[in-house]
Amino acid sequence: MRWIKGLLLAAILLVVLLVGILFAVNNQQTVALNLIWLELPPVSLSVWLLATLTAGVVIGMLAMLGVYVRLKARLAGAQRHNKQQRKELDRLRTGEMKELA
Repeated sequence: MRWIKGLLLAAILLVVLLVGILFAVNNQQTVALNLIWLELPPVSLSVWLLATLTAGVVIGMLAMLGVYVRLKARLAGAQRHNKQQRKELDRLRTGEMKELA
């Protein structure tokens, strides 16, 4: 089963690599990017597209960082509360056993 998973992962990585190579080969036109106040040097279109994709992924991760931290804090609080509840339940169970004996 493990080798099937490895083989499937290798096949997916190979397909992604081939699509990336085709993308780079088909977008060789050089484009100068004008950002109103800044003109960037002409570079191939595939580089600009990959750079904007990377920037979007990084900005998205930074935007979700607050939500992630908040959820982690809530999870830690819930786990502490769960641990306290288990201790209290164990204490009540042992107290009940002592009363029966």
